[in-house]
Amino acid sequence: MSQQQYKISREVVLGVGGGIAAYKSCELIRRLQDHGFLVTVIPTRSSLNFVGAATWEALSGRPVQLELWNNVHQVPHIAIAKKADAIVIAPATADLIARIASGRADDFLTNVVIASPAPLILVPAMHSQMWLNPATVANVEILRERGVLVLDPAVGNLSSGDSGVGRYPETVDIISAVESSLNHTADLLGRKILVSAGGTREPIDPVRFIGNLSSGKQGIAVALSAASRGAKVTLVLANAPEVSIEGVEVMHVQTAEQMRTALSAEFESSEILVMTAAVADARPSHMSTSKISKENLLNIEMIANPDIVQELGRQKSGQVIVGFAAQTGEDWIVKAREKMSSKNLDVIYVNDVSNGAIFGSEETTGLVIEASGRETPIKNESKYSLANKLLNIAIDKLGK
Repeated sequence: MSQQQYKISREVVLGVGGGIAAYKSCELIRRLQDHGFLVTVIPTRSSLNFVGAATWEALSGRPVQLELWNNVHQVPHIAIAKKADAIVIAPATADLIARIASGRADDFLTNVVIASPAPLILVPAMHSQMWLNPATVANVEILRERGVLVLDPAVGNLSSGDSGVGRYPETVDIISAVESSLNHTADLLGRKILVSAGGTREPIDPVRFIGNLSSGKQGIAVALSAASRGAKVTLVLANAPEVSIEGVEVMHVQTAEQMRTALSAEFESSEILVMTAAVADARPSHMSTSKISKENLLNIEMIANPDIVQELGRQKSGQVIVGFAAQTGEDWIVKAREKMSSKNLDVIYVNDVSNGAIFGSEETTGLVIEASGRETPIKNESKYSLANKLLNIAIDKLGK
């Protein structure tokens, strides 16, 4: 079975133009990294007069590509262009702005720019007269009409000794622009999130098992959302396709006992547990090593599986636990409230799965219930959207 790849939008190409403000982008790299971004630096040749390639490599932890003609067989400008989630050029000089506006691709950086569909953010920094020159004004207008985000330079002292518009903008404003362009926030940076997903299977014999319809999609959405927001994520995944999410440790399990062992080992060091997995309530008391004949299948002795979330709820010491409940019948909400109370949950998401609804779907409908009594209805939302809402509630309850 092939592995399913999930991509987090946090690859930033940082282009550096040939201006004295190039040194300020050293700080920009650090702050981008603090917000969970991975940065590849592409300096122009002229910018190396201010900051050398060795500095960019040391700060980014990645090699710096300067020439189109290095490793040509790998077509590096196309590879980088495809991988980029955003391109930030800081500082963007008057010359570099002019070249991009005219569609030129005469060095490695401009080749990447013209080959990439990623959002382009220009951070101008130059003398006031250069910024206000009619040619620069026209070029900026052209780029903005094309959808390029061109930040306004700050006002203040300039390297020439003059004062006015043209200063490199504040790093916090650049970061804000990048996050807005990618709808990205790093509010979970450094947090440890534990997620369970999928449905456990309890073997009857070598060819049969007791299981359920859980696809694991909701738990994968939670793991992806948490990782994209900077969290350190462990995903305990039961009987779902092989997945790969950058920055997420994926632990594959099959049975309830295996899931119990994996979650118990990670719970103490975690701050938030999101328990989306559908754990089988019972298992055969004995697994036959050979296939059971049809007539003997009618009398299989069953024993209860451990109630994993209840055990962890009793053990928690400051963690926030988000539970899930798939219910049927008219009293499905009442049952969810009872489950939340009996298992010491902080939040529970409940949905009515009558007639197989929700399982395997890309969307979900249900009700978020908090221990405080607050309820939030969810109507035909993506599972990723629900994941973000649940994480917002959990981080608020964590209160740190």
